[in-house]
Amino acid sequence: MILPVTLSAVAAAVIVNIWLGLRVAALRRAFKVSIGDGGHEPLSRRMRAQLNFAENVPITLLLIAVLEIGGIGGGWLAYVAGAFILARVAHGFGMDGGKAQAGRVVGVLVTIAVQLLLAGVAVGVMLRQF
Repeated sequence: MILPVTLSAVAAAVIVNIWLGLRVAALRRAFKVSIGDGGHEPLSRRMRAQLNFAENVPITLLLIAVLEIGGIGGGWLAYVAGAFILARVAHGFGMDGGKAQAGRVVGVLVTIAVQLLLAGVAVGVMLRQF
């Protein structure tokens, strides 16, 4: 069974994860820090952005996959998955602070909205089964 929405979302998430890791690595090289953040706030911010990604993405992708397996979603699920991935990119930029900080807020709000929407749909599906 091919799950095109899930497959696309996972592929996009892999690319974003690599991008976040490269951003951390760039600051590690610049600050000559191998482990931890060395007391450098910019590095700490980028590390936190990558960890926040790791905290939020797996459970959301799982919800997308389960809904798609269940035949729920149709076209809207792809848009929701796309919005989620874009929110994660916005959050990554926003964690750098400064002018980009609005991206952090947008990223968090869209992530929460997507998760609540998907969880609500999942609960609705379960309630219809009874």
